[in-house]
Amino acid sequence: MNRFLVFVCFFVCFCCVAVEAKQPPNIVMIFCDDLTNQALSCYGHPLKLLDTPNIDRLAQEGMLFRRCMVPNSICGPSRAAILTGKYAHVNGFCCNGDEFDGSQPTFSKMLQTAGYQTAMIGKWHLKSNPTGFDHWHILPGQGSYYNPKMIKNGESLQHEGYVTDIVSDLSIDWLKAVDRSKPFLLMSQHKAPHREWSPALRHLGWNGDRVFPEPETLFDDYSGRGRAEHEQDMTLEKTFRPLDAKLEPPRTISDAQKKDWDAYYGPRNDEFRKQNLTGKDLVKWRYQRYMHDYLGCVKAVDEAVGKLLDYLDSAGLSKNTMVLFSSDQGFYLGEHGWFDKRWIYEESLTTPCIVRWPGVTQPGTTSDAIVSILDFPETFLESAGQSIPSDMHGKSLAPLLAGRLPSDWRKSFYYHYYEFPGGHSVRKHYGVVTDRYKLFHFYEPDIDYWTLIDRKQDAQELKNVYDQPEHAKVQKELHGELDRLRKELKVPAVDPPRRGRKKNQKSKQKS
Repeated sequence: MNRFLVFVCFFVCFCCVAVEAKQPPNIVMIFCDDLTNQALSCYGHPLKLLDTPNIDRLAQEGMLFRRCMVPNSICGPSRAAILTGKYAHVNGFCCNGDEFDGSQPTFSKMLQTAGYQTAMIGKWHLKSNPTGFDHWHILPGQGSYYNPKMIKNGESLQHEGYVTDIVSDLSIDWLKAVDRSKPFLLMSQHKAPHREWSPALRHLGWNGDRVFPEPETLFDDYSGRGRAEHEQDMTLEKTFRPLDAKLEPPRTISDAQKKDWDAYYGPRNDEFRKQNLTGKDLVKWRYQRYMHDYLGCVKAVDEAVGKLLDYLDSAGLSKNTMVLFSSDQGFYLGEHGWFDKRWIYEESLTTPCIVRWPGVTQPGTTSDAIVSILDFPETFLESAGQSIPSDMHGKSLAPLLAGRLPSDWRKSFYYHYYEFPGGHSVRKHYGVVTDRYKLFHFYEPDIDYWTLIDRKQDAQELKNVYDQPEHAKVQKELHGELDRLRKELKVPAVDPPRRGRKKNQKSKQKS
């Protein structure tokens, strides 16, 4: 009898394990806007700008990718690339202000068809309404940091509080209501730390008036580079607005909130006005204000990550949930005197990417492989046991997450930025990136030139070595590789028209 009971118990346990093993993983993607590697302590930036213990925890429990690249360093196109797994010239979303075609295939629709519960919460920024989601609760356009309006499944709502906290709480509320017998996909997407970088009121003064170390290239004069770098409009010197500098309050802040806001910024702004700073002194002041505000926004994101991870733990969901943390692109924190993104240069080309996949990914591992946000949908589909459409442009990260680098993994990556004319006046360019080099082309009729960067000899990317004799062989090889990628990806010779715009209408969104 005892043997029989032991057998029954063993059989039941075996069946339970077998059923659990067949259950596809839940997927949580925590996504930020304009979050750069330099701001996260787990990426080991030499200036040590901020401690991010909760994001660091995710890296300690999963894999950190050091060179995750975006195909087009701007908000909306990156989001469209993730949904479709395709470059902008195919999914139709090349520039901010375009309208995403929600009728096209997306990975969320595929997971929905496979039985996943799906939710999109937070920043959407694709103009059309979300499709492929059972539940969506999104910010209209850019959204507001304080007391944001949101749209819940088509219904407009007014929220009170700080946007990062609201997105975090709404995400956890949805998780509490999911059917635990079915897998789920949650895309929890933050506005932060997008411009104008307004921190939570609790984080005003978080740094104790620390003087942040300045990047070496804060006063870059762009010598050794071309017209595009000289003519951009994204510098702390010339482009920083009063709202960016908190010399005026955010438009949606309440009277009660403004008391705390004024208590911090008021006396500091008065002191700034008395000093009447100009030239480099003014840039230095703006840099310090920028660092306080941008990094203050990141602190709230880090807290939100911690809250979500803690909920997954307390709900018993962590063991069968893949968590991916990333952003739509990198961002400049004063390097080259800049803020914003858009360029093929490293600070804007690369974005954070951390994945925790219990039972698959060895904790505390890193990867230097060239990966991309284009790889996210393929990764999600493979983890769910679904086939990957052959017309997607990315590759599943699953083998890398399991500790194996396939022999045919990409050695180069294609980049293409389209939005000119547009915010910050960064010229159109496309190019190829390898582990060491970048070859790219500014291709408009009035500004037609090539740039070659050797990152091994020039880590800060300050010198164009195109046409130098010692780089002739590399230059030829990269031209061949770029031609191959453009042919393989079927990049048209003429840029696609902008969608959802009147002819010749410039984008009004400065994102």
